[in-house]
Amino acid sequence: MTELEFITFACSDPDTLAEFWAAALDGERRELPGSLDPEIVDRPGAGPDLLFKRLSKGTERDLPIHLDLSTSDREGTVERLRDLGASVRETKTEEYETHTATWTVMEDPEGNGFCVSEYR
Repeated sequence: MTELEFITFACSDPDTLAEFWAAALDGERRELPGSLDPEIVDRPGAGPDLLFKRLSKGTERDLPIHLDLSTSDREGTVERLRDLGASVRETKTEEYETHTATWTVMEDPEGNGFCVSEYR
């Protein structure tokens, strides 16, 4: 059985980005020996943890990372994430046959895109 263990971010400041995502997702920073460069955020519940490595972005082998967050209070969550250092690109709403989806496209402090959604 293969399981997804980490979602890895290439970034210039692993410490700052790990701190942002730990606060954003109510996670905890994993204690690692000081000689190790990566930072790890253990997320609560099931699913992969986040790994932050000091790597250049934008090379042919780097893949973009995009997380989709779900919440019952999108506006409150967006404000909390802005207070932590994220920025808002735009908010979108789409209506489907049986429901409406609203989400806000944001960027973390290093410009990595992610969305905060709310379904009604």
